[in-house]
Amino acid sequence: MRCPRLLPGLLLPLLLPRPTRAPAVGAAPFAPTWESLDARPLPEWFDQAKFGVFIHWGVYSVPSFGSEWFWWYWQNQKIPKYVAFMKDNYPPDFKYVDFGPLFTAKFFNASQWADILQASGAKYVVLTSKHHEGFTLWGSEYSWNWNAVDEGPKRDVVKELELAVRKETNLHFGLYYSLFEWFHPLFLEDKSSSFHAQKFPTAKMLPELYELVNKYQPEVLWADGDGGAPDSYWNSTGFLAWLYNESPVRDTVVTNDRWGDGCICKHGGYYTCADRFRPGHLLLHKWENCMTIDKFSWGYRRDAGITDYLTIEELVKQLVETVAYGGNLLMNIGPTLDGTISAVFEERLRQMGAWLKVNGEAIYGTHPWRFQNDTFTPNMWYTSKPKENLVYAIFFKWPISGQLVLAQPDALPGRTEVKLLGHGAPLSWTSLKPSGVTVQLPQLSIHQLPSRWGWALKLTNMI
Repeated sequence: MRCPRLLPGLLLPLLLPRPTRAPAVGAAPFAPTWESLDARPLPEWFDQAKFGVFIHWGVYSVPSFGSEWFWWYWQNQKIPKYVAFMKDNYPPDFKYVDFGPLFTAKFFNASQWADILQASGAKYVVLTSKHHEGFTLWGSEYSWNWNAVDEGPKRDVVKELELAVRKETNLHFGLYYSLFEWFHPLFLEDKSSSFHAQKFPTAKMLPELYELVNKYQPEVLWADGDGGAPDSYWNSTGFLAWLYNESPVRDTVVTNDRWGDGCICKHGGYYTCADRFRPGHLLLHKWENCMTIDKFSWGYRRDAGITDYLTIEELVKQLVETVAYGGNLLMNIGPTLDGTISAVFEERLRQMGAWLKVNGEAIYGTHPWRFQNDTFTPNMWYTSKPKENLVYAIFFKWPISGQLVLAQPDALPGRTEVKLLGHGAPLSWTSLKPSGVTVQLPQLSIHQLPSRWGWALKLTNMI
């Protein structure tokens, strides 16, 4: 079912601050309809990037128990373990807003974060500017006394990280924004009217989004949390038309598909389809696998055990599979209430960066090949660079025999060359019948291997 179109009279031109920048000469303006907006080409940088880091940080990082949905599970769902946690650790009259002053970000150092992000090999970062709890990590004019400048850190966290990322790294800066808020009275009032009333988007969500884009100019705008309301309630098409036509990031910004109930995997920029989305086959529309290192939570949680975290082997395999199927991987970490990135998250990020330093050529700027994985050797994945006549074969088990069978590519005698990334010297190979090649891998000790957790062959002039 298609998302409902924009309701008349919902553009709010007088309420919302907008820049005066006009569309580029010759550019066709995008109309506030899904048909027009969905036809916008995705800026090329996003497909080339392949790997980003998601950061979930907010007041939920204070209890740091169970999930970033702590407030909802405690106050609305009244899940026993959350109720018991509060009863055992806080006074009877303690409210969720009382966590606000405890969200100190005392040790938050944007430059340190930037260093870790750069070391990870990621090409973009997405910070939760506001989650469903409504607390904004900047001094929002529309979130009085429930933002990081007025409460808790007493700092503009978004600005600090934006400056550090743009000055000290080569990453694109992006922001996550939750459209709805669990307990905002205006949203609850609108919901009680079956979203015929639109007080919340008019007074809160839309002004805040325009403020966020104009002030911080994110190159990824990651919408989430429609609260069961259609895109017509949120005026999503009107906002996106402004974003693509007039905003300061209109040429470079990418957006996702979470702009109203029923829009996911159908409308917007790239598709996310679901959290931790792994389609298992090639998708022609650009997509992203947003996933967590912690298997059970997006925010930091103190009750996580070591087996709750994905290993670097699992993360590398998920990156490779995602890219082979045409997607990007957005890998999430959750900092602590005081602004530190815990050792396990930092280790995983730096390990990923170490692997990409050797094998990134087989990831960044690649395209899916005509085969995404091998039919003979298990867990071998293919990517390609058609303009350079290159195919990459990425594998995770080094054969004891030293001979690796690739059933999909065919070699051209006298023209085909095979190299192991990080090793350099051409490798010998023999053709198989009716198709495929056997590659003789170099004899290397474990300390001589060019990388850990997986290797990539560079195949030139394969068919």
